[in-house]
This record gives sequence, structure tokens and C-alpha cells, in this order.
Amino acid sequence: MYELKQVDKHFPGIHALKSVDFVVNRGEIVGLVGENGAGKSTLMKVIYGAYQPDGGSILIDGGTVRFQNPRRAMEHGIGMVFQEQSLITNLTVMENIFLGYESQFVTYGVINWRAMADAARAQLAKVELDIDPATITSKLSFAQRQLVELAKVLTLEERIDGDLVILLDEPTSVLAREEVDLLFRIVRDLTERASFIFVSHRMEEVLELSDRIYVMKDGEVVDVVPHDDADMDAIQHKMVGRDVDKEYYREQKQKPYDSGKVLASFDNVSLAGRYQNISFELHPGEVLCLVGTEGAGREAILRTLYGLDAPTSGTVTVGDEPVSGFSAREGVQRGIGYVPRERKVEGIVNGMNVYENITLSQLRNYASGGVLRIARERALARSWIERLGIKTPSENKDCGGLSGGNQQKVVLAKWRSGGSGIMLLDHPTRGLDIGAKEDVYEMIREMSDAHVGILLVADTLEEAIGLSHTIIVLKDGEFQKRFDGTPGSKPSLYDLVHHMI
Repeated sequence: MYELKQVDKHFPGIHALKSVDFVVNRGEIVGLVGENGAGKSTLMKVIYGAYQPDGGSILIDGGTVRFQNPRRAMEHGIGMVFQEQSLITNLTVMENIFLGYESQFVTYGVINWRAMADAARAQLAKVELDIDPATITSKLSFAQRQLVELAKVLTLEERIDGDLVILLDEPTSVLAREEVDLLFRIVRDLTERASFIFVSHRMEEVLELSDRIYVMKDGEVVDVVPHDDADMDAIQHKMVGRDVDKEYYREQKQKPYDSGKVLASFDNVSLAGRYQNISFELHPGEVLCLVGTEGAGREAILRTLYGLDAPTSGTVTVGDEPVSGFSAREGVQRGIGYVPRERKVEGIVNGMNVYENITLSQLRNYASGGVLRIARERALARSWIERLGIKTPSENKDCGGLSGGNQQKVVLAKWRSGGSGIMLLDHPTRGLDIGAKEDVYEMIREMSDAHVGILLVADTLEEAIGLSHTIIVLKDGEFQKRFDGTPGSKPSLYDLVHHMI
């Protein structure tokens, strides 16, 4: 049994964990839910040894332990499958699985690659992944890499005597339903040899998989709910401290867009290997959503409009001018903002603080004679922190230290404060809790009211239907169907799926 008793953790200006009690029994799957900033990530890092608590105690099978670092936690059977994945993509699968523990395969300074490959196959068999261990990791799908992460954690079985506790941090955030089903079946099968802590913002998945659910708010555990007593509405209420708005996607706030003006257009645009002969117009105030299965070309279209990928044929127009140069710099100069799918990699700059991230795309507005007016930058950041409810002790906080939802709000503030007239939103609510999602939906409606044109790749079909004025269905990189999204006559899930597959 793994147990936390009265655990506290402070950061400058933040009481992140407040006397938290937490128990994981042998063979149990424990769900952990809460809004972004509720303390989930901090709790996970304490369990994994990345943070040391300021107070309280950690016990394994009744004995007190203290982890100075994650390696010490691993020596006690604590492993973690990371949301953003910790694999090194230019190494092989077997090198990733045994990274840091290669010495067991070394004789006279030479690695026995055959022995490593055989050992890797044994680990991969635990997660039912039949691949060549010598495969370069970057060639795997996201779902396959998730299973390799899990196989890597399961190598702890051969190195420790006790039971395993495995932390699953948003493991399903970009998986298709059939991939989620496979992962859940494997996790259930593994409970004979391990316990699991499952963190996800997909509430229906937490209810489906977990034996018990811990609900956190503002650094405290506010409830522990057995599986049989779990009610989604009740849990969401405890998470956000209020009833969730039943008008979830703000459809009643959807106003007609200005069809008489075009902000951007594609005219038979193709990008070799990604999409073919795509045409559409984006108007002021319009929320235009691209839907389709993974690989249908949605994200590539956003990247082309922003300037990251140059098309192989066709004409892209922004305003009244055909686009001839494709680069992110030119996209920003054309008034285009881009909220990418991988916010930690492409959305924010780790190591830079909140105000620096917010003003990053508009520094010319805060410079005089080559000198930055930092006081003005900070004032702007403070106004957006208040406006969007960004949870941070100050504008000087390292952006990489914020929760995922608050990082997303910083990215949105960066583009909105710069006055972008076109916003490209690639899975803007991926990995966000229900309260943060509502904040994003509210901001999308505000941008639409301000005549910003929004090109959206939504996280779910329900989200696409609820938010959009217009929906374009793509399949294998080709246009399939256009739907009008006027409130009261929006397409159904079946209408979209019928043309997607």
C-alpha cells in the first residue's frame, strides 16, 4: 500500500498542497481529477519524487520513505507514464526502455545489443506491443509510444522486490477510442502486478476505469468517491465549486458572422502527402471548424495558413493579397495568431516568465530606442492575467511552471493582446479541465463578437458542433462535406461521422 499523510507543499505565493491524504491499495486503479491549478501535477510530482513535501509523510507498506529524486522513487517501485512523453525519439525502442540501465548488457565495455533486444521484447510483450525493438522511436505512432513508455516503467518489476505504483498522466489525451480501449484493457490486466494512479480531464474515462476517485480543488482533497457512487455532475461541481454551465458551448451567444468580407481563403490548395485541392473562405466573426480522423489534413491546413508549411499548389489569400512567402514571422505580420496542439513545445517558451511570453509576438510595441519598456509589458500582462483568470503568483512566474490550462490562457493572451484578426486554434482545450474549457469557450465567443475569424480543430465532435458557424469534413486529405452550424440546425454526430469514415 502507498500512502500520503497530511502532505503540504508551498511555492512562492502559492500553497499548492494543503494537508493531503492519499491512499493507493495493492492492485487498485485510483482516479485523480481537479481543475487546472488544483494541485494534481504537484501531487503527482511529490509521489514520483520530483518534489519533496514541506510537511507530512510518505509511507509504503506502513514504512516511512523519502525520495530525494525520481530515481529513488523508482527504486521503491514508483513509475510514471508522462502526458508529453519522456522518450528520446532519435533512439531505438530498446535504448529508450533501458535508458540509464544499460550496464546489465555491457561486457568489457561493449553493449550486447542482441541481449538488449531480447529483454526489450519481453517488456513489450507485457503491453502486447509487437514491434522490432531496434525501431527508431520517432517512427512509432503516439499510441505505440505510450505503450513503450508503459513497458519502460514495467522494467521496474525486475529491479525491485515490492509492488509497483504507476502514474498515468493524461495517457489518452490524443488517442482514438479503439486505442483507449486497448490501453484500458492492458492496465486492468496489469493490476495483478501493479497499482495505478490515473489522471485525466476526460471525466467519462476516469469513471470508467477507476476503482476510487480523488477530487481536488485549490490544493485540497475535497472528496474521495467509490466507483459505484460516482456521478459526473456531482464530481464536476466539486471540482469547480459551482454548477457547470448547462449551456456548455455558449451556443446562445453565437451570432451571425459577416459573410460580406473575407479574411482568408484557400483556392484549390494542396500540400503533397497531407491534403489535396482544399478550398474555403474564412469571414469576420466566423468559427470554421475542420473535422476528420487523425491524418485527415486538419492540422496541416492550419500550419499552411500560419506560414509554417508552404503549399505545393493553389492560392492562399490573406486579406486582399495572395500569400507568396510562407514563414511564421510573415504569418504574425499578417495578423494571424496560432495556438498549437503542443503548447509546451510550440506555444510557450519555458524559462521565460508570463509577461515575456505574452508580449513575445509584439515586442516592437514595447521598445524604444532598442530598449524594452518592461513596466509596460508587465502592466499588459497583469491586465490579461486578471481578464482570463490566469492562476499565477505574478507576471514574473516562469511560464513552464504553470498548469496546462493556465499555459493555454497565456498563449491565448499573447495573440489576443496583439490584436490578431485571424486565430488558428489547434485542439485548444486538449488536456484542460472542465472549468478551463468553459473559459476557452467563452473567449472564443468573445473573439467572434470582436469579428476575429477563427479556424478551429476541435478536441471532440461535440465541441466542433457546439462552437462552430461552419464545419468542413475532411477525409484522407480531401474535402467531403460542408455543414452550416446555425443554432437550431446544427449537424448531428452521425452526420459528421458518416462523411469522416
